[in-house]
Amino acid sequence: MPSRDATTHWVGGLNSGKGEVTLDSSNAGTFNVSFPARAGDPDGQTSPEELIAAAHSSCLAMNLSGVLESQKLTADSIDVSAEVTLGPAAGGGFEISGIAITLRASIQGVSAEQFAEYAETAEKTCPVSKALAGTTITMDAALA
Repeated sequence: MPSRDATTHWVGGLNSGKGEVTLDSSNAGTFNVSFPARAGDPDGQTSPEELIAAAHSSCLAMNLSGVLESQKLTADSIDVSAEVTLGPAAGGGFEISGIAITLRASIQGVSAEQFAEYAETAEKTCPVSKALAGTTITMDAALA
């Protein structure tokens, strides 16, 4: 499997500085980042937490699709949102204090109990969930 990469160029201090993160592998874009936008109003800028949310939600949607395929099922639709929270860390600094996943899927012929099992398996085996194992991850999964 290939690796993927991104680059950030930063100028200035934490509170007065600014940067740009470039998605190098895909060349999908360059996005502005700054600490004031990260800690407050995004004002059109992204943040590490938003990028983690994007990675987590897309990975989990793909992974659930794979779990369903292993059961010879295909969802009509899968919608995943991830809310990544930045907060103060004990001892100073900041930490990602939690990730709240909301997962909704439309799948013909699957009971709520079966879906709960598939969703739990998908979350536990999702590569991004595994990478974020040191963070509290909650999931609200239901059929749409």
